Amino acid sequence: MTDILLIALFAFLGAAAAGLLGALALRLFRHRSLVVSLTVVAAVAVTAMLAGTLAVAWAMFLSPHDLTVVTTVVAMAAVVSLVTAMLLGRWVAARSRDLTLAARSFGDGGTFAAPEAPATAELAALTRELAATSAKLDTSRERERALETSRRELVAWISHDLRTPLAGLRAMSEALEDGMAVDSQRYLRQIRTEVERMSDMVGDLFELSRIHAGSLVLTPTRISVYDLVGDALAGAGPLARELGVRLVGDRIEAVPVEVDGKEMSRVLGNLLINAIRRTPADGTVAVTAHRADDGVVLSVTDGCGGIPEEDLSRVFDTGWRGTHARTPPAGAGLGLAIVRGIVEAHAGRAEVRNVTGGCCFEVTLPVV
Repeated sequence: MTDILLIALFAFLGAAAAGLLGALALRLFRHRSLVVSLTVVAAVAVTAMLAGTLAVAWAMFLSPHDLTVVTTVVAMAAVVSLVTAMLLGRWVAARSRDLTLAARSFGDGGTFAAPEAPATAELAALTRELAATSAKLDTSRERERALETSRRELVAWISHDLRTPLAGLRAMSEALEDGMAVDSQRYLRQIRTEVERMSDMVGDLFELSRIHAGSLVLTPTRISVYDLVGDALAGAGPLARELGVRLVGDRIEAVPVEVDGKEMSRVLGNLLINAIRRTPADGTVAVTAHRADDGVVLSVTDGCGGIPEEDLSRVFDTGWRGTHARTPPAGAGLGLAIVRGIVEAHAGRAEVRNVTGGCCFEVTLPVV
C-alpha cells in the first residue's frame, strides 16, 4: 500500500509541474489563435503523462533500457497527440474564419450566407443564430426604408396640403381687406372651413408624433363596446346623411373592454369617417362587435370596392391615402396610422381585408 501511495505521489508531482507550466502557457497565449491553445492543451496532457511516468520510472530504478523504452513510447504518443491537436485546431480555425467573413458581409449591410463547409456543433449553432439575426435585420431595414419613404411622402403631402389652403386664405383675406369680396359672408365661411381643416391636420400630426414618441398616455376605464360604438355612430351620423350613406350597427354585443374611451372613440371615428367618404352614395357602412377567442373584435365594413392586394400591407402606413388625389376630403393620410398606433398602445391589433364590394377594417382588443 505504501508503494502505491509513493507512486501516486511521484506521478502527481510530475503531472502537477506540467500542469502549472501549461496553465502559464495558456495565460500567455490566451489571445493567440485557437490552434496554439489546442496545441498547448495537448502538450500539457502529454507532458503531464510523460512527467508522471518518468518520475515513477526513476523512483522505481528501472534499467536504462527499460527507461528508454518507456520514454520512447510516451514520446511517440506525444507526437501523435500534438499533430492531431494541430490538425483539429487548423480545421476549427478555418471554420471560424469562414464564419467571420460571412458575418462581416451582413454586418456591412448584406445578407448573411452560411458557410457550406461542415463545422462543430457550437459553430453550427452560432451560424443558425447569425442567420436568424440577419433575417431580422433584413426585415428591420426593409421596414425602415418603408418608414423613411412614408416620412418623405408625408412631408411633401403635408406641405402641399398646407400651402394650398394658405394661398386661398391669403387671397380671400386680401379680397376682404380691399373690399373686393361680393359676398363677404361666403368668404368668411370658407375661411373658417379651411382653418378647421388645417386645425384637424395639425391635430393629427400632433397625435401621430405622440404615438411615435411613445408619449401617448392612456387612461383605461371599463366600458361597454355597445356604448363605445353607439357614440361613434352618433358622431358619424351627420356626415353619413350628408353623403347619402347608410350606417348599420345592429350586430353589437355588449362586451366590456378596458380602454381609454377618448382614444378609442377617435379610432372608431377615424374608421367610420374613412369608410363613409370611400363609400358611394346609397352605399352601406356596417359596424359589428363580438367576442372572439383572442379578444373583442370591432369591425367596420364599407363599400369602397376593395383595396388592391399590393396596397393592403401599406394601408396603416403614415401618409397612405389609397389615391393620388390631393383635393379634399382626401385628408393627410394620417387617420389609419393613428388608428394602428392607438390600438397597439392598447395591446391590440388593427387589420384590413377585402370583402365583397369593399373592405373590412378589424380592431382586436384584449378581453377584460
